[in-house]
Amino acid sequence: MPTDAPGAPLEPVTGRIRTRAHGLSLNARIALVTVASAVVAVLVAGAISFPLIKQSAQQEALGNLQRLADATAAAIERRPGPSPEQIPNRLATTLQTQDITALYVPRGASIPGLFTASDLASLGSGSSLDGQIQFRGDDVLVAVRALSDGGSVVLTQPVQATGRLALAALARFAFALAVGVAIAVAFGLLLARRLTRPLREAAQAAKRIGAGDRDVELAVTGPPEIAELNEALNELRRDLTISEGRQREFLLSISHELRTPLTAIRGYAEAISDGIIPASQVAAKGAIVQSEADRLDLLVADLLDLARLDAVDFPVSSVDVNFADIANSAANVWHDGSRNEGVEFRLELSSPSIPGKTDPTRIRQIIDNLCANALRVTPSGGVVVLSVVAVDDQWMRIEVRDSGPGLTADDCEVAFEPAELYSRYRGIRRVGTGVGLALVGRLAGRLGGTAHAGSAPEGGARFTIYVARNLSA
Repeated sequence: MPTDAPGAPLEPVTGRIRTRAHGLSLNARIALVTVASAVVAVLVAGAISFPLIKQSAQQEALGNLQRLADATAAAIERRPGPSPEQIPNRLATTLQTQDITALYVPRGASIPGLFTASDLASLGSGSSLDGQIQFRGDDVLVAVRALSDGGSVVLTQPVQATGRLALAALARFAFALAVGVAIAVAFGLLLARRLTRPLREAAQAAKRIGAGDRDVELAVTGPPEIAELNEALNELRRDLTISEGRQREFLLSISHELRTPLTAIRGYAEAISDGIIPASQVAAKGAIVQSEADRLDLLVADLLDLARLDAVDFPVSSVDVNFADIANSAANVWHDGSRNEGVEFRLELSSPSIPGKTDPTRIRQIIDNLCANALRVTPSGGVVVLSVVAVDDQWMRIEVRDSGPGLTADDCEVAFEPAELYSRYRGIRRVGTGVGLALVGRLAGRLGGTAHAGSAPEGGARFTIYVARNLSA
C-alpha cells in the first residue's frame, strides 16, 4: 500500500471475550516466588556449607585433641612415683566422655596397626604424628606427645565423633538460615502486596470505566510498565468519552435529519386529508411528499448499510471487474447531475482498461457517495474530478476532488466519522445525511483498503480511497 495511505480501519469486534481466572493470584505468585527463591538459596547454601562446616569441625576437633595430648603428657610428667605410664583416672574419665582413648607407650614399644616403634622413636627428632589416619578400618584423629622417659602418650578419637561438632555448627547455621527465610517470607508478602497494588487499582479503574464512569484518572507514576498501563487506561477513557460524545451528536443529528422529512410528510398528509390543499395543487404537494419520502428512504438505507458494515454478515463479493468500466458508468450519471448544477465534471483514468477483482456494487457506492458529497459543496462554475488509477498490481486509488470550500486539517482527521462534518457545517454550507463519508470509510476497510481526506489542487477537498485491486473472496 502507498506510504501516504492511512492505517486501515479496525475490524469490528463481534463479541465480548469472556475469561476466567485460574490458579493463584499475582499477589500469591510473587510471594510464592520470593519464598521459593529464599528456600532454594538456603538449600544451596546448606549444601555448599556442610562440607566446609564438617571440615572446620574436624580441624577444631584435632586442635582440641592436640591440646588434650599436651595436657595429658604434662599430667604424666608431673605424676610422682615409679609408674609414669599411668594416666590419672580423672583425666582418663574426662577423655572418655569425648570418645578419646589415651595410651601410654613405653620406649621401644609400638601400637600394632597404628604406629611402629620407629614412628614413635622419631618424635625425639621433632617430627609430628598428629593428624587423621586409618585404624582398623575407621578414620581416627591422633595426637602423639613424647615423654621424658623415652615413652609416648597417644590420644585417638574417631572422626565420626567430630560429627557432633559439625551438627551443632550446622544447627546454628540452619537457625540463621531459617530466620533469613522467615524474613524473606515477610518481605515477599509485603513486596507482592506493594507491587500488585497498582494493578489492583488499574483493575478497579477499568471496571469503573466499563460501568460508564468517565471521571477516572490514574496517576502515571511508578515502574514504567505500570505507568504505561495507567496511561493506556487514561487514553482509553478519553477515547471512550470522545467516541460517546460523537455518538450522541450523531444520534442528535440523525434525529433531526429524520424529523425534517417526517414533519413535511405529516404536514402535507394532514393538509390533504383535511381538504385544505386545493385539488389543483394535490399533485404538486404529492410530489413534495414523494421527494421527502425518497430522502427519508435514502437516509434509512445509508444507516442500514452503516450498521451492516459493523456486522459479520455484511455481504462483500469478489468478481472479475474492469475498474475503468465502473468509473465510466458512474461518470455518465454524474456528468448530467453536475451539468444541472453548473459544475464541470471530469474523469481521469490511468488506463482505458483496468482489470481487477472486487465487489463492483461497493466500488460504485464509494464513488457515488464521494461524488454526491463533492457536488453538494461545489458552487456553480466549479469542478468535480473523479480519478481512478491503478497504483500497481495490488492497489487501486479512487479519488474525488472538488473546488468547493475545502476542509481544515482538523476536519480531515474526523472526516470519516459519522455526522462529524455534518454537525460542524450544518447551517453553514450544504450538508448531506451525515453518514455518507462514514459509509465510504467503512467500505474502504471491507474492501481491503483505507480512506483519508486532504486538500485538492482544485482548491477544495480531496477524498482518496485505496482498495485492493484483487480482493480475496
